[in-house]
Amino acid sequence: MRDCGACPPVGAVARTLSRSGEHGALWLAAGLTGALTDRERRGAWLRATALIGTAHLASMGLKRVVRRPRPGLGDRQPLVRTAGHHSFPSSHAASAAAAAVALGALRPVGRHLIPPLAAAMCVSRLLVGVHYPTDVAAGALLGGLTAGLGDRWMRGTHV
Repeated sequence: MRDCGACPPVGAVARTLSRSGEHGALWLAAGLTGALTDRERRGAWLRATALIGTAHLASMGLKRVVRRPRPGLGDRQPLVRTAGHHSFPSSHAASAAAAAVALGALRPVGRHLIPPLAAAMCVSRLLVGVHYPTDVAAGALLGGLTAGLGDRWMRGTHV
């Protein structure tokens, strides 16, 4: 996958997606924007944002336990710098999948727009050469489960 990132347009998009997803920034910003603009469901947007943050923090905690090193690329360099040295699970994938589930549930347009963008962000981590496919799959599973388990809380219904 890293070889695909060598194509300049592909690499540029992958770098942009990777940078925008650092620490869940894109998804957290989307959730906060929803809270600011949708007063009727402000609480749900804030809870969805909290679920995204929780998925990200859970992935960071798991990285400290598993301590899997990032992929070795031989003579190639990753296309982006990383905040840490551990790769499992992908925190970008965790926050992206959590956003796809949580934010996608709040707006009909979100159900169609966010999942493909989240999937592209997940793939970007492979293209820039900083994750193994299993890192991304585990991160996506963690994020999706986190948001799915918090769905009733997010919507404000009794748990």
